[in-house]
Amino acid sequence: MNLRENLRRLLVRFYARRVEGHLDHDQVPKHIGVIMDGNRRWAKAAGSTTAQGHRAGADKIEEFLGWCSETDVGVVTLWLLSTDNFDRPQEELVPLLGIIEGVVRTLAADGRWRVHHVGTLDLLPPQMQTVLKEAEESTAHVDGILVNVAIGYGGRQEIADAVRSMILDAADKGTSMEDLADAVDVDAIGKHLYTGAQPDPDLVIRTSGEQRLSGFMLWQTAHSEYYFCEVFWPAFRKVDFLRALRDYAARHRRYGG
Repeated sequence: MNLRENLRRLLVRFYARRVEGHLDHDQVPKHIGVIMDGNRRWAKAAGSTTAQGHRAGADKIEEFLGWCSETDVGVVTLWLLSTDNFDRPQEELVPLLGIIEGVVRTLAADGRWRVHHVGTLDLLPPQMQTVLKEAEESTAHVDGILVNVAIGYGGRQEIADAVRSMILDAADKGTSMEDLADAVDVDAIGKHLYTGAQPDPDLVIRTSGEQRLSGFMLWQTAHSEYYFCEVFWPAFRKVDFLRALRDYAARHRRYGG
């Protein structure tokens, strides 16, 4: 590593400490959603393979959660695989599923996180389903950050599944369609979402410069703040995270307009 690179890294660390020192910890979001975008573009820019890009993105996750654990963040939702991703070529999808399985196993084995799957389980291969169930069971007792792993997730699908679940529950109880129609409201649907009784995200971070949600937590993010970062996910640094928190703390949240 040359002198210029060493100097740059020292300056970044100094700047990160300065930003952290001025951070208002009373204004830290309690739930952060992350759209981890840019693995493939990072790989292309680095002259690496797509699989290497996904692995680099996977390696960033525990580092990111470590930063969250230094604050008062209580819930983190990580979008690892969308329903649209199943349309990717098999030569990319199969290694990606293996990498994601590895992420879930690592998170469960860490001992600091409580793992919860959000998404359509039936879309996933049987082995992935087993890994997710085992991760949830083995970490259910953990008193740490609740980590939602969004795998096989789509925002529209979540709302459809919530409505379906609500109708099936009503049918099991013998509720008439008229009574069910009278009972439908925002809270009733919200209770049947994948995130159930969890608080909605206060802040959603998307990396890679794209400025759209792409269907991420459509229901829960109605009042969320968004932070779009130009950096590709594998290159996301602590200073980028702290900037997102600083930006969030500086905003005056106005619900409803």
